[in-house]
Amino acid sequence: MKKIVLSSTLLLSLIMTACSQNPHQVAAAVNQQTLNAISATQQAENNKKIVTDFYEGVFLKHQVKAYADQYIGEKYTQHNPHVPDGKAPFVNYFTGHFKENPDAKSVIKRAVAEGDLVFLHVHSTQNAQDRGVAVVDIFRVENGKIVEHWDVQQEVPANAANSNTMF
Repeated sequence: MKKIVLSSTLLLSLIMTACSQNPHQVAAAVNQQTLNAISATQQAENNKKIVTDFYEGVFLKHQVKAYADQYIGEKYTQHNPHVPDGKAPFVNYFTGHFKENPDAKSVIKRAVAEGDLVFLHVHSTQNAQDRGVAVVDIFRVENGKIVEHWDVQQEVPANAANSNTMF
């Protein structure tokens, strides 16, 4: 059974509703708000499945075109300055990248979804000798398709000022 956490705003709304309406109306409002919260949670989980399957298909299996065709929407906005907007430019860019770097892989360490956004924390390497890059990829999903992407990257250092890893 999934546990649902109510925000303070939602809880306050429920209390205000309870104070101003009869018990049957309160129960109906609570039931509808609970159903909305469950639906939003399920949609976020579905979005996370879409993005993680896409990501693993592209960045581990290197099946760029197949997974892009399956998951990228007709309109695809890219915020990475090295990759043009659109599905075809994405496919061309990463097909070329994997030809030049056949051992490249990006392993998802964490995935979080909220609403239409999915956040991935990733360790990306070009080959077995590469220390790699810590990446946070953010995807926006609309109607089951990935329609927008942002990322931030940081090289994994040889030495750190603390004993924590980047992952």
